[in-house]
Amino acid sequence: MRPPSPPDSVRVAGTPSHGSVSPLPTADDPANSALVETSEEVDMNITVRSEPAKTVRRELHGIQLFMITINGTLGTGLYGRTGQILELGGPVAVVLSFFLVGSLAWAVMQCITELLCIWPIPGALSVYVTEFVDNELGIAVGVAYWFTYSVGFAALIASSASYINFWASNIPGFLIGVVYVTVPIMLVCFNTLDIKKYGMLEVITGSIKIILLFIIIVVSIAIHAKNKISSKAREGWETPQAHDTEAANDWGTALMMSTSVAAFAYVGVEIVAASALETHWSKPRRQRKDREKGELQRKPSHHDDFQSSIANTLKFTAVWVTVLITVAYVVSGLLVTLGFERDNCQLTRLSWVQAPDKCSNQNPDGRKSSSPFVLMAQNSGIYGLDDAVNAALVFTAITCANTNLYVASRTLFGITSSLDGGYDQRVIVRCLAWLGQTNKSQVPMRAMILSALAFCWVPFLQEDGGFNTDTTIGKFIEILAQMGSVGVAIVWACESFAYIRFYRCIQRHQKALRARQIPLVQRWNIEQDDYPYRSHGQPFLGYVAFAGCIVILGVSNGAALWKEFHWIPFLSSYLIIFAFVCLWVALKIFRNARWKLADLSSEDKAIRVIENLHQLRARTL
Repeated sequence: MRPPSPPDSVRVAGTPSHGSVSPLPTADDPANSALVETSEEVDMNITVRSEPAKTVRRELHGIQLFMITINGTLGTGLYGRTGQILELGGPVAVVLSFFLVGSLAWAVMQCITELLCIWPIPGALSVYVTEFVDNELGIAVGVAYWFTYSVGFAALIASSASYINFWASNIPGFLIGVVYVTVPIMLVCFNTLDIKKYGMLEVITGSIKIILLFIIIVVSIAIHAKNKISSKAREGWETPQAHDTEAANDWGTALMMSTSVAAFAYVGVEIVAASALETHWSKPRRQRKDREKGELQRKPSHHDDFQSSIANTLKFTAVWVTVLITVAYVVSGLLVTLGFERDNCQLTRLSWVQAPDKCSNQNPDGRKSSSPFVLMAQNSGIYGLDDAVNAALVFTAITCANTNLYVASRTLFGITSSLDGGYDQRVIVRCLAWLGQTNKSQVPMRAMILSALAFCWVPFLQEDGGFNTDTTIGKFIEILAQMGSVGVAIVWACESFAYIRFYRCIQRHQKALRARQIPLVQRWNIEQDDYPYRSHGQPFLGYVAFAGCIVILGVSNGAALWKEFHWIPFLSSYLIIFAFVCLWVALKIFRNARWKLADLSSEDKAIRVIENLHQLRARTL
């Protein structure tokens, strides 16, 4: 058994086969530091240190984790994409696509939750891939995750502008002055709050958002009860294979395309892993004393209240958010299918598919909306209802943008905060290390500002016809927004594969783990039952999650090209995949690393990885 590292030094988890480790934060104690272990293949030696200016406060609690995840997931995907799916594949495709993608998201979160309950560590999503799959791939996952939420912040500002344009289409300069400038500045100010105040803000906005969704569902039911379901909407369920023949050759292809569209609505269910960086865990008094003495418990008690608190907090948010979101999406989608026939000209079509002649010159008064919920309110004849629903959508988009900025900033901080910015380092390393510092309130201000500015120019493009997806600028904005959902699918696939590798590792070495009494990873040891959470149906569910992500990335996203090649779906689906692979290859070349998976073949190597992760866990809890 290897003795724990001294209090002033901790070796970051890494795999000896490819050397080193994830450049991620390793401690919230200023006294701690970490050195990256390098192999002969890596000609770069980066010193990793934890400093007071590179730590954040841990003051988020369970309800705040839940609401942050709700705010980050429940955005414009439901309100804006449901009508598009209905027009593309019909009512059955709406319900099936939301259910299938929701089931996939649940399967992915089962894998992530099991790992997260063992190691609720900073930069968790990147670290898991780094340690169990490949070091450079883990870094690429972190970058892709940051890109997703940074570009998502800008895309949601653009979406809120499109909803506000419902009222302000005839007010010159309103969008620039208020939406493109004032709203982002306001959200940046919100993100400068210390984490305790920010968490309370998320609780308030998340509660309002849930109430608004409930009201919209109830109002939709009331509208259907008052106006009755139209015969054309009923016919859609009687002919389930009706679809947009201009977009797909058959209904199966339309369904595959619909799942790709629906995936956008589930971006954010994994945010709980990103929020672990600032989560507060209540510690028993004895454990706090042990930590003050620099002692690391090798064998937690069978009734470890601390570990139970961690597992229960994470499990509720990580597992139930996906279930609740899926139920809400399926019910809301069902209500939309009862309010519109598939070929209703008010519904949004895919931007690269030509609309039929009968759908030209719709809404001549200029009050246009892409949301079927606003359209239902308009068609109800109830005065002011469409304005109220549209206001709810604006609030939803802006609060989701706020959470996207939070996640992007914490992700970038997690990637850069452990890098040493000393003059003996490469210029690029020093620049990245500069981003990984916090202010007096321990808020990663630099990472947050960069995340906000990276794509802040995107909404301004709408001034030159960006609301119209027939224009070049409109197509560009659509491509950029869709790339974000593809980026999350890449991360989901990598996390599922990391879990599979982890599961096989502890299964293969379970006798050694029991003999050496390694805590928290003895999944099949009934006598020492300290394994925090056993997800359902593993490892089969992990393989299903991984395969499902690959299907979304390779098949569903590519289905739009089966009838006819179009640049918009091609770039939306594959540009970020190409960039991700290029980044991975560049990191391999830059670091002179081997092209092989993390070596978990021997029990010593596997236990070294696990113990290093335990060290990281102990330093950061």
